Amino acid sequence: MPPPDPSQPADAWEHYSIYRRVIDAIYAVPAHFTSRTAIEGIAATDLQTLNTVLGATIEEQVVATLNRMRAVWDPNEDYQRFFFQRQAQVFPDVLLKADRNGQEIVLGIELKGWYLLSKEQMPNFRFQVTAGACADADLIVVVPWALSNVLSGVPVTYKPFVTQAKYAAEYRNYWWANVRQTKTDTRITVPEGINPYPAKSDHVADRPVSDSGGNFGRLARMGIMDGYISELLDLPLAGIPARGWIGFLKQFEQ
Repeated sequence: MPPPDPSQPADAWEHYSIYRRVIDAIYAVPAHFTSRTAIEGIAATDLQTLNTVLGATIEEQVVATLNRMRAVWDPNEDYQRFFFQRQAQVFPDVLLKADRNGQEIVLGIELKGWYLLSKEQMPNFRFQVTAGACADADLIVVVPWALSNVLSGVPVTYKPFVTQAKYAAEYRNYWWANVRQTKTDTRITVPEGINPYPAKSDHVADRPVSDSGGNFGRLARMGIMDGYISELLDLPLAGIPARGWIGFLKQFEQ
């Protein structure tokens, strides 16, 4: 069985131009991102827990940054009524939509922060949403971040990882059933009748028949992020690669 091919909306789609510009804007986020959240006085041994403490705040600030970047994704002011809005506990967690109560949606973003010095050395989120819940334009975006002075300061962001949500869902299931080395049952239960932009009450997760380790949906362990992760771990923070800081902090973890 061949792996799925990455897909994107058809060129003829009415919102294709803004879809491409939104992706450009996402890659430009590090140049525009600002944060007033200052971290000082935290023990070095506690640094690797920062994503738990600040992850949601960073994601909120990324959304605010995208809304400030309207000139990048809507240079002709064709989408004046639209803005990026977070929504809690439902996929996708960010929508580009017309108003707070309306249903005019251009695309969705499943947005995840990645603290570069986390001890896992990779983004550790699980993506279990079924492919049927993903519109062609929906994206998964991972935004890596660290503190400006490494051990203190304000959060700064770095080059994001961007991929199609539907492709990620299809590749996840392909990898689980065909690539992963295991003797356990590789079947996956896929919910039926699921459409893009589901309600909070909809059950939209694919479920593996056997997953004793709780690893289903960990995209960073499936190969599609390997080159990106390696590039980011080589990123110098105060002159030392991120992976060097992680190794140093691990020596003193409690």
